[in-house]
Amino acid sequence: MLELDLQNASSATDLPSEAQLRAWCELALRQRTADSELTIRLVDEAEGRELNHTWRHKDYATNVLSFPADVPEEFLDIPLLGDLVICVPVVEREAAEQGKSREAHWAHLVIHGCLHLLGYDHLEDEEAEEMESLERELLAELGHPDPYAEE
Repeated sequence: MLELDLQNASSATDLPSEAQLRAWCELALRQRTADSELTIRLVDEAEGRELNHTWRHKDYATNVLSFPADVPEEFLDIPLLGDLVICVPVVEREAAEQGKSREAHWAHLVIHGCLHLLGYDHLEDEEAEEMESLERELLAELGHPDPYAEE
């Protein structure tokens, strides 16, 4: 079972519903047999930029930041997976610039972030290929196009 803590710190009003966010998380996390607890925090650009600067030393807001819970199990008696921070204006801008539907881009970034919480990464080519392949497969199940397809 997924325990989702949704925090809306964004001034935006046209956001995906909690049900949509939950469904996308559950799809990405279905390979995990254990219960999962995660937080999704929706933010505006100022907070997104501050967090990206603090944790990644990059002075701009990015679409999604993943913070896996890195606490030894013996110290934590809950199935805490981690936190996702999604910068709403960046997601909206990217969808428009890339000619993608808002829903498809939101679904992609939530799935992408959840996969990071599970330990997937895209720093090395082989890792990127594995992660992107899984993203394509999951998005196709939702009826969304390949997010990595060439324009």
